[in-house]
Amino acid sequence: MIVTPYQIIAPLIALVAIMYAWNLVMRHRKTLWEAALWTIFWGAIAYIAIEPNSLDYITIATGIHDRENAVLVTFLGILFFIVFYLVMRLEYLEQRQTRLIRKIALKQSAQENGKDE
Repeated sequence: MIVTPYQIIAPLIALVAIMYAWNLVMRHRKTLWEAALWTIFWGAIAYIAIEPNSLDYITIATGIHDRENAVLVTFLGILFFIVFYLVMRLEYLEQRQTRLIRKIALKQSAQENGKDE
């Protein structure tokens, strides 16, 4: 097997990205869940770079005979899932912000009513 520069550089970049993600976890800037997903993603990139024939299982699983199309369809599905997750998370944060603002407004209103009397 001939080793290409990509097979050397991509795993090194993946290793740096994984170490950076776990560094953020140690500094409490990211959650364990985010670091785990980051590790899985970059680990997969490194594995695919080192062993490109490993993508053949995707062609079998999806039934798409062309490797490039199978990878494209698979990653589009993953991206749709990520976007769905982000939308759900954004809606949750909006609801949380609304509840917090309501509490603050009610608290300020109660303080103002207490001063007027």
